[in-house]
Amino acid sequence: MTATARQERPSRTELGRCLIESGALASDWTPTFAAVDRAHFLPQVMWPFIPADWQEYEHADGAPSAARSVPVDRAADSRSWYGYADSDLSIVTQWDDGRHRGTDPGTVATSSSSQPSVVYRLLAALDADTGMTVLDAGTGTGETAGLLTHRCGRGNVVTIDVDPAVSAAARERLCALGLYADAVTGDALAGRPGTSFDRLLCTFGARSVPGAWLQQVRRGGLIVVPYGTHYSSRDAVLRLTAHGDGTASGPFLHEVEFMKARQQRTEWPDHAAYVTDWPGSTGTAVRPDHLDDAHHAVRLAVPHLAHTTHTDHDGAPVAWFYSLTDRSWAAVRWPDEDGPGIVYQSGPRRLWDAVEAACLWWEGEGRPPLSRFGLTVTPDGETPWLDDPGTPVAGAQWR
Repeated sequence: MTATARQERPSRTELGRCLIESGALASDWTPTFAAVDRAHFLPQVMWPFIPADWQEYEHADGAPSAARSVPVDRAADSRSWYGYADSDLSIVTQWDDGRHRGTDPGTVATSSSSQPSVVYRLLAALDADTGMTVLDAGTGTGETAGLLTHRCGRGNVVTIDVDPAVSAAARERLCALGLYADAVTGDALAGRPGTSFDRLLCTFGARSVPGAWLQQVRRGGLIVVPYGTHYSSRDAVLRLTAHGDGTASGPFLHEVEFMKARQQRTEWPDHAAYVTDWPGSTGTAVRPDHLDDAHHAVRLAVPHLAHTTHTDHDGAPVAWFYSLTDRSWAAVRWPDEDGPGIVYQSGPRRLWDAVEAACLWWEGEGRPPLSRFGLTVTPDGETPWLDDPGTPVAGAQWR
């Protein structure tokens, strides 16, 4: 099938229509969408991630299936392969840092083609235009570098990935389309030393904003990055304006979830090493839904914190919290549907006290949405704020 034929696929036309209708694909990006086909950047065997609520995978009784990645081989089933390529689904293209073999899904997804709606919203936030220079941190399949090269012009895009095989495959795909981005292998967190850019787009989840990026983006330039903390796997799109002095500041836009930088993956705490005793309990009026609603406030206010939730054998919600700087921990169990939670905590950091304070502060501020929060980055660290850089998030003791 020729490149032209692929671009004229009805399923691809429908994807474009849906992206425009949803507001993800702005009118000034439609020529680039038409010219740069996602399918060109996908491998023969790939693993679309099927959400639990995707209708095609409902059970016969109407109940949704569990979310999962499914293998699709273009040689065996080209119709399904192109159908997924033209869907608004994320597609895993590598497992386990390239060690995985076979067609069954691996253990950890380590490279992917992001949902088109997510990609085009990132590009809209980046506000890159003809003639601008862009650093694309996290090459992946090479599609984003291709889109940026079509938009900004030949020779204006540098794309960098830590995985040599990923970089080589992307370079080959880009060259085949005449989209000559400079695809290099290296640490994307270090950027491209000795070079300056008008824009920097990160396409992996970053746990912090590297100082190298601030040095490499010109004054007034933009850095767009899916930013998160170790509190959970959820990220938020952060758009920073570089000040030209090694600092930057800007707002969070909306929530996303990306694969994390390999150097910044959470090393999950060893529960047994943390919980060596069982202290007395206290109570809390904070409920599980309140904790979840205040998620973005908690992750910004309480750094160096990992947490997980589950339901115990009695059906009661339980939340665990672990400090990543010492062996402090906390656990909360809610035995009654409307009653208080039972709190246990130990260690020099009173983790639940900090989490509870963040929840109550967020409530007292009128439950501000994510879009009212922002981040300032300096050589000394990162400071989260509400509404204005001059109003730091209450209680935040940041790195």
